[in-house]
Amino acid sequence: MNADERRFAVLRAIVADYVSTHEPVGSKMIVDRHNLGVSSATVRNDMAVLEEDGLIAQPHTSAGRVPTDKGYRMFVDQLVQVKPLSAAEKRAVTAFLDGAVDLDDVMRRSVRLLAQLTRQVAIVQYPTLTRSTVRHCEVVALTPARLMLVLITDSGRVDQRVVDLGQVLDDDDVAAVRGLLGGALTGRPLAAASAAVAELPGAAPAELREVVTVVATVLIETLVEHPEERLVLGGTGNLTRNVADFPGSLRTVLEALEEQVVVLKLLAAAQDPGTVTVRIGEENEAEEMRDTSVLSIGYGADTVLGGMGVVGPTRMDYPGSIAAVHAVARYVGEILAGR
Repeated sequence: MNADERRFAVLRAIVADYVSTHEPVGSKMIVDRHNLGVSSATVRNDMAVLEEDGLIAQPHTSAGRVPTDKGYRMFVDQLVQVKPLSAAEKRAVTAFLDGAVDLDDVMRRSVRLLAQLTRQVAIVQYPTLTRSTVRHCEVVALTPARLMLVLITDSGRVDQRVVDLGQVLDDDDVAAVRGLLGGALTGRPLAAASAAVAELPGAAPAELREVVTVVATVLIETLVEHPEERLVLGGTGNLTRNVADFPGSLRTVLEALEEQVVVLKLLAAAQDPGTVTVRIGEENEAEEMRDTSVLSIGYGADTVLGGMGVVGPTRMDYPGSIAAVHAVARYVGEILAGR
């Protein structure tokens, strides 16, 4: 190893030991636990350079060193190989997710899995409606003057709205409305479906024009242009295992996680199903999350349907957590593609 490679090996050792022990790491511990082939004096010199570069810090006088946010960033950026899930873990993930009965169950199981595998807070975003294609639109007559519209997308998401018509319809009229909506919506991406629905009133029979106008307005305004962003969180209790990991305030972090806008921003960078994005400490936009690291990824087979990830302290098992987030996202994408 040249000097730079050896110093990174020292940094890697400090990260590994600090993550596992939560104690500052000294040169003797590195020499004893990691086969670097150099003396304690050489390790101390390397630690001095790493500290000067802002990659490690000394929290107390005569204590060992701990990684800084910059040190964790270098460690993550230099990960050549992410620790893969074991064969048993892969089988468990597949069996657990394959048992899901519907989209809600997939989301709940995914968040529980991520929290268990990483021992962090897990977040899963429901498939974003605007990125989906309409699989089916059902029209159900609740009363002669009230309809329920049920929109089912290719990601398995189901949205429904009740529409008061202002006039009475018979069974033939309901069937006609169902046929018009089905022809405009089925098989189309939401943006194209919205445009097609907007043109429906002009194509509807005169006696149904008012009804179709009301129905089209509800579909466009509430189902297409302003889709509800739904999230599932799990494992928030994991953060309380080590309150000392949050020098600011753990309560502040927990309160931020309750804010849907904050959490959606945490997942905003997750656009690539193949890559886990890692934001460490000060890299997080929200001030309340500056004591945390956020790992996020997009999920979906051909199109990114939504995001998922984990939130935890900067002192986390990055290789293991990255592998878990990546694996669960891949399995969820495959399951939704097959539904």
